[in-house]
Amino acid sequence: MKFVKYSKYVADPFDGLSAEDLLQMLQDFLLDSGFFDQYQSIYEMDPERTMEQLHQALLEALRDQGKIPDELLQQMLQNWENYQKSELAEKINKLLERLAEEGYVTIGLAHPGQGELRDRGEEATAGAQTKAKFEITDKALDFLGFKTLKDLLGSLGKSSFGRHDTRELATGVESEGSSRRYEFGDTMNLDVNATLLSAIRRHGQQVPLPLDYEDLQVHQCEYQSSCATVLMLDCSHSMILYGEDRFTPAKKVALALSHLIRSQYPGDTLHLVLFHDSAEEMPLSELARVRVGPYHTNTREGLRLAQRILSRQRKDMRQIVMITDGKPSALTLEDGRIYKNAFGLDPLVVSETLHEVARCRRNGILINTFMLASDYSLVNFVQKMTEICRGKAYFTTPYTLGQYLLMDYMQKKTKHIH
Repeated sequence: MKFVKYSKYVADPFDGLSAEDLLQMLQDFLLDSGFFDQYQSIYEMDPERTMEQLHQALLEALRDQGKIPDELLQQMLQNWENYQKSELAEKINKLLERLAEEGYVTIGLAHPGQGELRDRGEEATAGAQTKAKFEITDKALDFLGFKTLKDLLGSLGKSSFGRHDTRELATGVESEGSSRRYEFGDTMNLDVNATLLSAIRRHGQQVPLPLDYEDLQVHQCEYQSSCATVLMLDCSHSMILYGEDRFTPAKKVALALSHLIRSQYPGDTLHLVLFHDSAEEMPLSELARVRVGPYHTNTREGLRLAQRILSRQRKDMRQIVMITDGKPSALTLEDGRIYKNAFGLDPLVVSETLHEVARCRRNGILINTFMLASDYSLVNFVQKMTEICRGKAYFTTPYTLGQYLLMDYMQKKTKHIH
């Protein structure tokens, strides 16, 4: 005779967690800018991240979500070797494997004595975590950008995802202007009434009514322009000093802006420039790995690089969006040496930076500055720069940066926020 033994059902706290949920929990870890290990970031601009670090970050995230009791986690982590053999460690490894299976991270194994990675697939185990490295993929960056954009716009209420409006008229689907005669290449948004009236004037009232090419009338709508944008991020060490992480919110805004452009403004382009002692263009796919360093602020060199990038873009609108928290304190001299002065506003650095701003204006490039500091001298400098380039200045905080930047990009309103 068969017996069936019943036991009390205990729900798995990890049931129902999707890969997207895990990625959202790990967002702060994946986009860390060195705020919690400032001294390490001075010597290591781009440190490798191990699977062990990712494992611990997920443990802490699950604890913060209340899915792992804090006391239990503390007891298990006191002996890491025993923990790696536990059932909890196995479950965490399976969650990480799910991230790899769905294409959000790639796992590799470092060769002995080399920094290169070779593919491991799903062979990462708890015992080999000290050697295993991971990289987040473009799919993960796109998801993080979407979530950031959704969160930023959700706090603003309903927002219209239009395009960039101009004063010109063109043919399109939305009729907002008077009709005109059809020309080759126009959108066939036919004004039926005007077309029939034109034919009647020429041929009179008859049936059938002959229509000629010159009778065709089309509606006009607002001409919408494409835009080329260079996002300049200040990655000097001051972005994580003074008890506040200012660089991580800037990275999140860059991800959100990139997703916004790809999904709502497909004709636009976005490039990323980091400026510190010098300046460099950074692919958006590498944005999550970027960390701050012990650098000064070479604003002029960043503006020069941004202008070279925009000169290659055949767009009607070209603009620079600059996010910074400090004064310009470095200058690249003609012989390649870098002149630095971190004490006050150096007249030489300021004058050369303003000359570069004036050059942007002559080239038809708009500069919008998002300032994360409120020092009186810095405010005057930003206002002077804004006056020269006829752009906009936003004196904001890391918490409101994304809302101001995205709404400015979408609405293109001319206003100053102090």
